[in-house]
Amino acid sequence: MAFLSPAQLLLAIAAHEGLEATRAALPDLTLEEARQLLRGAAAALQRQAAPRADAAPSEPVAAKRAPAKAPRSKPPAPKDPPAPEKPGAAEPSVSGGGTGKVRVFSDGAARGNPGPAGAGAVLLDERGHVLARLGRFLGKQTNNVAEYQGLLLGLRHAKELGAREIDVRADSELMIRQLEGRYQVKHPGLRPLHAEAMRLLRLFDKHTLRHIPRAENGLADEMSNRAIDEEL
Repeated sequence: MAFLSPAQLLLAIAAHEGLEATRAALPDLTLEEARQLLRGAAAALQRQAAPRADAAPSEPVAAKRAPAKAPRSKPPAPKDPPAPEKPGAAEPSVSGGGTGKVRVFSDGAARGNPGPAGAGAVLLDERGHVLARLGRFLGKQTNNVAEYQGLLLGLRHAKELGAREIDVRADSELMIRQLEGRYQVKHPGLRPLHAEAMRLLRLFDKHTLRHIPRAENGLADEMSNRAIDEEL
């Protein structure tokens, strides 16, 4: 890893308009290292903004171990954002606060087809900012089942965020064409998944479906494979 201070990382993110673009510009910087630097910077800013007290300031959450009894005069320690309640979410989502339109990238992976499978979805707002990264381990499934599960994961979370319009993008031509009504759903195992996807799509005021090349679906592909590797 090239040596970077939290301030340098924040400046790089500002210049490249996002963590993903920053990592591309700084190939020696891993995602976990970037997160550690950002958490450190956030903790430092939080300490600076907190009112002064006689007690020693609390340590960042990542380095803190809870004592058996909290000191009487010690202020509450800052807490990390709560983990998402819905199973399958790999990272905390950032609520869109009733955002109007959400772009949903979905993907599924199966190693063996059937084999260990994972579903993944990444949600972006209208400006391209990531709202949520989602992953779910599916056990032994086929690739087509995993593709549908990735879509369902994204649609449910988009509804929870209050989205009114969604733009679905996936690299599974079969799934997209079935949802458009151009292909029949012949496999009995896909019929209930297709029906649930159609039900969720009808909950939004407007939706679009796009088949994209795999090269343009890297974020969702990463989450589907991460779901398998980490059994999310």
